[in-house]
Amino acid sequence: LFAIFAFATCGGYSGGLRLSVDCANKSESDFNIDIAFAYPFRLHEVNFDVPTCEGKRREKLSLIGDFSSSAEFFVTIAVFAFLYSLAATVVYIFFQNKYRENNRGPLIDFIVTVVFSFLWLVSSSAWAKGLSDVKIATDPDEVLLLMSACKQQSNKCLPVRSPVMSSLNTSVVFGYLNFILWAGNIWFVFKETGWHSSGQRYPPDTMEKQPSSYNQGGYNQDSYGPAGGYNQPGSYGQVGEYGQSQSYGQSGPTSFANQI
Repeated sequence: LFAIFAFATCGGYSGGLRLSVDCANKSESDFNIDIAFAYPFRLHEVNFDVPTCEGKRREKLSLIGDFSSSAEFFVTIAVFAFLYSLAATVVYIFFQNKYRENNRGPLIDFIVTVVFSFLWLVSSSAWAKGLSDVKIATDPDEVLLLMSACKQQSNKCLPVRSPVMSSLNTSVVFGYLNFILWAGNIWFVFKETGWHSSGQRYPPDTMEKQPSSYNQGGYNQDSYGPAGGYNQPGSYGQVGEYGQSQSYGQSGPTSFANQI
């Protein structure tokens, strides 16, 4: 979706400006000089006629600059990013087993993601510079300087309408948003590769053989002895009400009465 917004706002742009030339001789004036331009911004091919204010003669002029390289580069990256995203989505959903086979799919996906992240950064920066130049080349005040009639003080040249560049500004914003999106996705694609799993460190085996005696935490063999009343097999002892040991064992009730 971000790629669609990027190439749609740039590749579908068309705009224009309007100028007014008021000659000293009113009959030679032209108050509606429309200059239209569009993607891919080969402005040197945009021609327009303006009055010279010297009789009925008119001169043919053109805008200055060719900014098609940066604009077409930006749109091309956006289109290919959209196509790859669409293809990757189909693979993720319907060919998950093939994607993970031999770890080849995640590695290819990781490399392509890194490349697209770099290309998004480069193309967005190049188009941002190109857009700045387009704004200067299509500034009505700059275009008026190209007219010979506007160099005479007796004539009045005024800008009537400036081009609207909001969609082009939006395309640059979406370009950098795509860079952030693809760069952030590098980590998630990296986790799918074998490089991530092989780099993990597993804890040592905790099932090692322990010593037969436990001397920590207050647990040792001395706790089972005469004080505890557990001295002989079949005999269970406990401390009585008067602090003496009471034994319940093989000696029977008689031994119990003697203890009391």
